[in-house]
Amino acid sequence: MNNKINSDDFINQRNTNVGDGVLDVPQVNNNYIAVRGHISREPAAETVKRIKESAAYIRARFGAAFGNAVAETAGSAGATADNAADNAAGDAASAAVSADCATSASAPASDSIAMTAAAAPRFETAVVLGSGLGGFADSLCDAAAIPYADIPHFPRSTAPGHKGRLVAGAASPGGKKALCLQGRFHLYEGYSMREVTWYIRVLKELGVSRLILTNASGGMNPDWNVGDLMLILDHINYMGQNPLTGPNLDEYGPRFPDMTRVYDPEMRAIVRKAASALPLGLREGVYVAFGGPSYETPAEIRMFRSLGADAVGMSTVPEAIAANHCGIKVCGISCITNFAAGILDQPLTEAEVIETAGRTGPVFAKLIRGMLELLEQPEQPEQPE
Repeated sequence: MNNKINSDDFINQRNTNVGDGVLDVPQVNNNYIAVRGHISREPAAETVKRIKESAAYIRARFGAAFGNAVAETAGSAGATADNAADNAAGDAASAAVSADCATSASAPASDSIAMTAAAAPRFETAVVLGSGLGGFADSLCDAAAIPYADIPHFPRSTAPGHKGRLVAGAASPGGKKALCLQGRFHLYEGYSMREVTWYIRVLKELGVSRLILTNASGGMNPDWNVGDLMLILDHINYMGQNPLTGPNLDEYGPRFPDMTRVYDPEMRAIVRKAASALPLGLREGVYVAFGGPSYETPAEIRMFRSLGADAVGMSTVPEAIAANHCGIKVCGISCITNFAAGILDQPLTEAEVIETAGRTGPVFAKLIRGMLELLEQPEQPEQPE
């Protein structure tokens, strides 16, 4: 019998939903954390525990999929990556994580989860694929995938062009495996900042130390072209919220993290080196994040340009802040899918964004693949700035 569990079922086993869906958990020291779009009275220790549960499930699924000790425990050694991920791997992961469902918020992780974690693969690099850019994950070698809906506590991707899968695979045959997220979560979908950045701490638990954030964005420089790729040098948070608001998760980072070098110089150097091997004129600039879902007005674009921004979008900044907080090296790449409002005398459409991202996909995939191959080298390709 397939006893695979999904996020909602898992949460409902451990909490009681009341009224409008706010999770009814004990109040501790007046700590309020946003959970599933609401403010929930959840102690930080419970949040950390649920993050670890998400990571434990992923370890078990990929551990079984790639045929290590977890697969043997599940009786599925030798299964193909796809079949194991869909069947025995899911059963093994659910069994390991379900053992923890009955424990209290303060209880340690179960022995099953600890054994699963010890046997599972570790990943150093993760790539977040923005709107229309998810095709890169489909080209990975020796890959396995987990739908977000299967992962305990994970939100669901509802934005167009976001598949909603976590994929593990190598950029080239025999290469190191990286994680690719086919889709992210946005404020405009109704998620809280805590939910938008939930996966960042999960990646940290999985061993990720380098994060490549990509997005589709509107260009504000009239000298640039639709389809250009922009290396993010810095950002402006115009979302009106910060993902670190609320009780600090001390296990992952300090209360007041420095933001001087959010976008790591060594990672930027790797992007430039990978781009130099391609027929690609890589742009560089500042990204500004806007809450959405409505596009910006021409007046807002004029303001952003006066502040020094070069591209605008509805993502990336929350994840970059959260990753910086927990010590993950970050780089960001924007695909300029359209000109921002007022640059051209024409309306903005979602279809244009997806179409341009799809057309840019092949060169984008070559850039990301080149970066992953460079990151596998024992030394950095060039000195940081």
